[in-house]
Amino acid sequence: MALQSSGQISLANIAAEFGGAAPHTMSEYYGKDTVPTSGQISIGNFYGTSNIVFYAATGGTITTSGNYKYHKFTGSGTFTITTAGNAGSGGLDYLVVAGGGSSSNDNASGSGAGGYLALTGQAKSATSYAVSIGAGAAGSYYGQNGSNSSALGSTATGGGGSSRWGSCAGHPGGSGSGTCQQSGSVGIGVSGQGKNGGSGQSPSGGANGGGGGASAAGTQATSYSGGNGGNGSTWYNGVTYAGGGGGSGEYTSVGGGTGGSGGGGHGSRARDGGANGGQSASANTGGGAGGARLRNAVFNGGSGITLIRYRFQ
Repeated sequence: MALQSSGQISLANIAAEFGGAAPHTMSEYYGKDTVPTSGQISIGNFYGTSNIVFYAATGGTITTSGNYKYHKFTGSGTFTITTAGNAGSGGLDYLVVAGGGSSSNDNASGSGAGGYLALTGQAKSATSYAVSIGAGAAGSYYGQNGSNSSALGSTATGGGGSSRWGSCAGHPGGSGSGTCQQSGSVGIGVSGQGKNGGSGQSPSGGANGGGGGASAAGTQATSYSGGNGGNGSTWYNGVTYAGGGGGSGEYTSVGGGTGGSGGGGHGSRARDGGANGGQSASANTGGGAGGARLRNAVFNGGSGITLIRYRFQ
């Protein structure tokens, strides 16, 4: 607990915060928090100071930005805390993103993004923690849900795979997928991780709803044009993750829905075969796949990612 910022402070108060061996002297506390490392120091130098212990850890790809270290996992591994920080360190901030859902191969809606689970100021012990990164689902006859990701005791849920003609209800997941042209309920996202998919148009409209993203639901298809994927969310590193996939459209001149920011794939724009602008989601974003229009193409969900940051100085 930080020392007071004004008024009287005793040497006993300083010793209670920073420890040390009696009999205590002022020089014993050189370099503590913002206290000078040499020369004359006074009681006033201790206003607002605290005995901060910062985290130290290994695992993943480590980068430094300002006072923070970042650990990135794009594949499964181990995060090991070698020194556990105290309350003054601010704790760990971390993001766990699951794999995104994939597209079916016929009149497909946009797929849902993998669950986006962000936690801040978490206190963790000095030990090793398994990190598991969920795969993006592979495109197939029926859209498939992405795989879960987990780290530090938290699990993000894989994104909902797209619906298809004849089975038009959206699939639930971290974020849910949209519906196709026929009636059916949209896929529901997990609370705190993602949003719902969007609705398709009737068969006469010929277009399919967008998949949900971390921060926005997929949009409803409009006449002949697929719904857009919902946008993802942006973490401390400035990168956006977990965008939903766009739904497939009916005609080339109208188009498939756009993928949501954060790796969501674009939906196919027409029914005349081939990919027709449809896309798989981007790797290590947890994005949902764009919807495929016909059986000539299917699209994959994006794999997940885990990011951890903490103050080290």
